[in-house]
Formats: sequence, C-alpha cells, structure tokens
Amino acid sequence: MKTILVLGAGLSSSSLIRYLLDHSTENDWQIRIVDRDMSLVQQKIGGHKNGVALSFNALEASERLPEIEKADLVISMLPARFHLEVAEDCISTKTNLITPSYISPEMRALDDRAKAAGIVIMNEIGVDPGLDHMSAMKIIHAIQGKGGEITSFKSFCGGLVAPESDNNPWNYKFTWNPRNVVLAGQGGAASFIQDGQYKYIPYNRLFGRLHNISIDGFGDFVGYANRDSLSYRETYGLENIPTIYRGTLRRPGYCVAWDVFIELGMTDDSYSMTNTEDMTPRSFLNAYLPYHQSMPVEEKFKLFLREDRMDLFDRFKWLGIFKDKPLVGLDSPTPAQALQKILVDKLSLEDGDKDMLVMIHEFEYRLNGEKHAITSHMVNLGEDEVYTSMSNTVGLPAAICAKMILNGTLKSAGVTLPVQPEVYTPILDELEKFNISFIEKRRTI
Repeated sequence: MKTILVLGAGLSSSSLIRYLLDHSTENDWQIRIVDRDMSLVQQKIGGHKNGVALSFNALEASERLPEIEKADLVISMLPARFHLEVAEDCISTKTNLITPSYISPEMRALDDRAKAAGIVIMNEIGVDPGLDHMSAMKIIHAIQGKGGEITSFKSFCGGLVAPESDNNPWNYKFTWNPRNVVLAGQGGAASFIQDGQYKYIPYNRLFGRLHNISIDGFGDFVGYANRDSLSYRETYGLENIPTIYRGTLRRPGYCVAWDVFIELGMTDDSYSMTNTEDMTPRSFLNAYLPYHQSMPVEEKFKLFLREDRMDLFDRFKWLGIFKDKPLVGLDSPTPAQALQKILVDKLSLEDGDKDMLVMIHEFEYRLNGEKHAITSHMVNLGEDEVYTSMSNTVGLPAAICAKMILNGTLKSAGVTLPVQPEVYTPILDELEKFNISFIEKRRTI
C-alpha cells in the first residue's frame, strides 16, 4: 500500500481529498490527512476505510517530518510560504511533493537536489496557477507544431459566484482566501507588454484600467491586470512575444466600486488602527472621511463618491457600511483587516450556494502569411458550498497528478511545472469527465 500525506484540509482541499479517497481502493492507497481541526478532517474523510485523520501542527518540522518519512507522496495545501520547508523535508526523505502554489526562486534552486534524491516536486498544479498553464500550453504547442508564430497571448481567470447564487449588488462572493482578495494588486505595479511596449499600472490605477470580455451564455465580465505578466514569457517559451497580458475577472461594476475602497485607504495593510475596541462599520468609514461637525456620514460619503459615481451608493449601503453594530473580534486591525471583516460578513457563500470559475485565453498568431486568432474559454460551476468550483479546479489537477506520480506515468525528477504534454495531456483529458473543459473558437484576422 502506498501512502499519500495531505497537509491541510481547508476549503481548497475538499475535492482533492474526495478524489484520492474515491480512487484509493483500486490503487491501494492510504490517505493520511492532517489539519489542526480534527473534526474537519474526519468530516472530509467521511468514515472511508482508507482515510486516516491526523491533527498536529504541520508548520512545525518536528511534528511534520515523522509523517513525511512514512509517505510516498506529500501534497501540501499549506500557505505558500511554508512549501519550501516541506520541500526540504521531502528531499531529505526522498518523498515526492505536489503544491498548487507559485514556484519561488528558492524552490527552483532545489532542482538539482531534488533530481539527486530522485523525486519530483511539482508546483503550480492547481487552477491559477495550474489549469491556466496546461490549457494554454496545449494550444501554444499545437500552434508551434504547425509552424505558427504567436504574436499575442492574453489570459484571464476569476473565481466568481454562479448566476443562480448571484443575489447581491456586488455580483461577487468569496470563493477563496478573503485576505488575498482584499490585498489584490498590492506589492508593486502590474507589468505586461503590449505590441512590444512595456506597460506598468500602479496600484492606485489598477481597477480603472479594464478589459471588457463576453462569454456566450454567461454574459459580460471585466478583467484587471495581474501584478506580473512578463515572467510568463519564459514559463511558456514565448520570450520574444510582442504582447502578453494576464488578468483577473470580475463582473462589470465591481472594479469601479472596489476603487472607492482603495481611494479611501481601506485596503492598506501596512499599519494598525488604534482605539478600535468599539469600532463599527460606520465609524470605520468615518475615520477615512473629512471631519465635519454635523454632516452625516452618508452625506460625506456621497461627496467623496462624486456625482459621476453616485450609482455606486446602494452597493455600499447593502454592505452595511453605515451600520453602528460593533465589529467583533478585531484587536487593533489594519484597515485591510477591518474591511475584510465587513466583507466576509456579507459576501460569503451561504448554504446551497454555488460558485463559478471562469478562464479565458486569447491568442493571435501568424501562419503561412495569414493572421489567425483563437479564443479558448472554460466555465465551471461548483456543486455546493463545500465542493466548490474553486475546490474542484484546484484539487482535481493536483489529485490526478498524484495518481500519475504514484503509478509511474510521470517519471521526470526535479522541481517542475505542468507545461509538458506528458503532464498536461492526461490531466486535461481526465478533467473533462468532471465538466472542466475548454471551448475553442477560431477565426482569421
């Protein structure tokens, strides 16, 4: 029997764990799952005979290492900053490792040691990153295989709420880490290249420079630039491409409203607020508006919005931003943490809600003297608030990759990404069985 150790049983792990358990008998696997919340692990295992629930601090090497020594494969669903430590453990124990997170320079530097240990460390095998790489490389390799030259590649992805569960004026609900949503776009200007010109969008302008996108049957979306598009030229072997752009999708109106929070300063995570023991959404908002002896907060906020954005007022009122109910559980929060508390209370998935994952690629290329375009899109709806589309599209690629490593069909050792046909082809083929598939449209420009 081969042993798989899963570190973390949170939301993104639900579909991963289900797949591994569903395939454990036929493949003779034991699935050992660790989380600080033992009841959560037991709930995910659901009494399956091949599942073992564990509870210890997986962030501590002394507690983690004995379990890694027992495993044939580790799947780390821990926060990304801990993957390097897990990778060091896996090299020392010669244990294969999968993470869905972005590969770091420090992780890349482990390549020779991983090869010497004879193990694979597969990174970026989730949805974004992961499914984006695999679906894009399938088309890139096909174009290049015909002798085509790719001149433009634009890619967008967004975790959203499914249309049938979209019941709020923001047209959005959290489907992954709310903190990452609140801090989106911070940490440097978004960078990309357009027709050979390098372009940069600073954070204070990010949500005002948008791409408009429509998908048949699912309506309109807008995309704002991801922080780093330029590094993907190397990842995709497109070092000389004139245009490359990666972005995040939202519904129209969301970004314009989000810009208000940025202008107010409410997304700042660099300092802690004081005298917050009795802070309410109303007093939080008022702290970022000019002082006036008698003017109500609502009127000051309308002045801040300006006439041209007054249609946004009801979105903020719906959030409860003017309410005087205390924000419980906050101790000297940063502005971003206070804002997150307000948003989570209103924009979380409810019982029976479904989410939606949308991904779209736009290619332009030259072939035999003609210009061509390909648009490839995928829309996947979640099953419920546990087996979400986000959980499916993050967890299933990692789970299928785990099967490939353990049955010997994926043999390359070292620190790697899922950008080669021998990796992405079987994964994309199997994902179609879970309604995770892409629709392509081609045209001559």
